[in-house]
This record gives sequence, structure tokens and C-alpha cells, in this order.
Amino acid sequence: MSAWPWRPDGVLFDMDGVLTLNNHFHRQAWQEVAAEVLGLHLTEQDLDTKVDGGRNPEIMERLTGTPPEEALARRFHDVKEGRYRALAAGALREVVGLSRYLDALDVRGIPFALVTSADAVNVAFGMEALGFGHRFRTRVLGEDVSRGKPHPEPFLLGAARLGLSPERCLAHEDAVNGVRSAAGAGCRVVALTTTAPAEALLAAGAERTAPDFSDWAQWLT
Repeated sequence: MSAWPWRPDGVLFDMDGVLTLNNHFHRQAWQEVAAEVLGLHLTEQDLDTKVDGGRNPEIMERLTGTPPEEALARRFHDVKEGRYRALAAGALREVVGLSRYLDALDVRGIPFALVTSADAVNVAFGMEALGFGHRFRTRVLGEDVSRGKPHPEPFLLGAARLGLSPERCLAHEDAVNGVRSAAGAGCRVVALTTTAPAEALLAAGAERTAPDFSDWAQWLT
């Protein structure tokens, strides 16, 4: 493995907790809607170990031990994501250094893509709030894969949509399951400590951690 700084052929970004600091809204929505719809009272440990990273039916299975029926999964998804958008409306801001980092990738001719577990409605909501819709034209959403994070499929597809080998891609994640997905696909990972502690992200397969994107020049040549 070459030493840093490293010039990737492409960069893959998660959305929640990476482009914007919004996971506290997701966690609040999970706690409220899990209690209302599932009768589950989620602890902080549940939120830390089972909720972050992955699609809603997969998270529901982690919480209950049983795959949810399709009707229940759809109902829960609609209520939970609607609650999230209500909580986050008007409050989303980009992570420090992100716009400058994207500009630097453009200058270097390095393409980038979105790789998220979010659905099309939440992605449109986030992209509009951040003003990034024109920048992230290449996207992998939750509905684009059959197996969500921590499975490698999302990042394998993200690299493929850029026409690249995942081993030549740098990935940015914030959740342990997201890091496992990216690292399992073969990507090199710089994880943000916006959701999980550095030790957990490194143990999951990240090579480096950072609080935001202000140090991007240390990761690229």
C-alpha cells in the first residue's frame, strides 16, 4: 500500500454525517418512530451499534432479530423519513471544508460520486438544502442495491458507476457499518468522526480519521 498523500482515481462520499451533520435528526426520528410504530424504546447503545449505516429494513431486522414484513417496512420507512425531514428542515449545513475539497477534486480531474443508504426523497431534500444537486450527478441510493451497508455492494456499484476499480477509490464514511462496506469493497477510507469515535472507525477498516474536510490536502497529491 502506497504512502499518503495519495492520488485516488475517484472519491466516494456517503451523505448523512459526511456531507452534512444531520445524524442527530435521524437518531431522534428513529427513537420516536420506533416507539410509535414498533413499540421499541431504543437505547443509546442501540443507536450506536444498530441504527447507523444501512437501509431501514435491514436496521429493523438488526433491532428486532426478524426481517420486517414488506407493508410494515414501507410504513415505518415513510413515517421515519418524514419525521427526519421535519426535524432537519432549514437546519442542514455542509461539513467544514467540503466545498473547497470538491473544488480541489474538480481542479485535479478526479470524479466523485454519492454512495448513500438514503432514498431518492431524502437525497433530493439534502441536495437541495446543501446546493449540491449539480455536483453529485453520479449517485448510488438505497434502492439501487439489493444489499445495503455493511455489505460492500453500495461501494462496488459506486466505483463501477465512475468506471473505476474500487481499489483506486477513496471513500468517506462516518458510520462503522459504512466503513465496513467501503473497506470491504476494497476502497481506502478516510472516515469522519461525526458519528462514531475514531477507534471504532479504524477498527472497522478506515486508514485515517478526521473531524471534517479541512485537512483534505493531506490525503491528495
